[in-house]
Amino acid sequence: MRPFRIARTRFTSCCGHGAEPPGQSTGRRDFFTMAAAGVAGFAALLRSRDATAQVRAFPPPPPAVSPVEGLIDFHLHTAPDVFGRALDDEEAAALYRDNGIEAVVMKSHVLPTADRAWLVRKHLPALKAFGGIVLNAAVGGINPEAVQWMWRMQGGFGRVVWFPTFDADHHVKHFKDAPEGVKVLGPDGKVLPAVRDVLKICAQQKLVVCTGHLSPTESLALARAARDAGCDRIAITHSEFEVVNMSLDEMKQAAAAGAKMEICAMGPLMGPNAHLGWMRSWRQVPVKETAERIKAVGAEHFLLATDLGQTGNPSPPDGYKLLVAGLLAEGITKDQVRTMGREVPGRLLMG
Repeated sequence: MRPFRIARTRFTSCCGHGAEPPGQSTGRRDFFTMAAAGVAGFAALLRSRDATAQVRAFPPPPPAVSPVEGLIDFHLHTAPDVFGRALDDEEAAALYRDNGIEAVVMKSHVLPTADRAWLVRKHLPALKAFGGIVLNAAVGGINPEAVQWMWRMQGGFGRVVWFPTFDADHHVKHFKDAPEGVKVLGPDGKVLPAVRDVLKICAQQKLVVCTGHLSPTESLALARAARDAGCDRIAITHSEFEVVNMSLDEMKQAAAAGAKMEICAMGPLMGPNAHLGWMRSWRQVPVKETAERIKAVGAEHFLLATDLGQTGNPSPPDGYKLLVAGLLAEGITKDQVRTMGREVPGRLLMG
């Protein structure tokens, strides 16, 4: 019986298909030469992968000192609330304490927060918590009585009065939410009598007047009226955000009226490519633009905040760190960061 033979070409073709034409078959020596070359190539590939694997990337180690240590967050949103919040009051306070943040202002669009600030201080006395009231429709709009009861809350930690936010006439018209909202100016461009009553209380009790979601024109009119009423603690709420969006010239006018411009860590996270859908209708605020405004107007006219706490966003301390790192990368000094993040808000709240 003749032995069964397998053609050499079967070793060099794919599954025995596509064998070489007669007279061009591969010899034993050629086969082993090709095999050796293949082994060498495979070994080289493994060495390449090993070399790549040796270049490993890790996050940086934790800093010896928190970059936000001693700073104040002038604008925090926490649970319980009518909107999704990632942290409740106590959880957020613990994070602030662990990151060395000295103080925080707790904000709700619908309810006063002076009582919640008292509770935070009771459970975490190392953190200075403050609250306030937003003059939206939920508290009666421009309601002097609501302001009176807010600052009288036990502890005296209700220190901030925000004029209307999402109920503001400018806000609802800008986003086409409603035909009109809560107004602060009359047809003559002057603040309404109820606004003057609120400003009188703020001056007497040394409360911080914040402009909310007013237009630049309304914000400037309110800031000047507050100054004339004797208020020396005035802030333009997230001055660069979509609904406010002050120009450089308007910021200089606000500074001349004694107002401080609030810079928020959420600004760079917003815009058409934001990771959360509701943030895409607000313009992105580049850190470079913010740094340019600070250099042009002066750090002493700004204060830092986060406006964070929403479900799906970075934690407020992490967002604050991102803002500080971005400002430093754009040429803002550590001393300027401390001025805006500690000294200015500290004078507004505790000065």
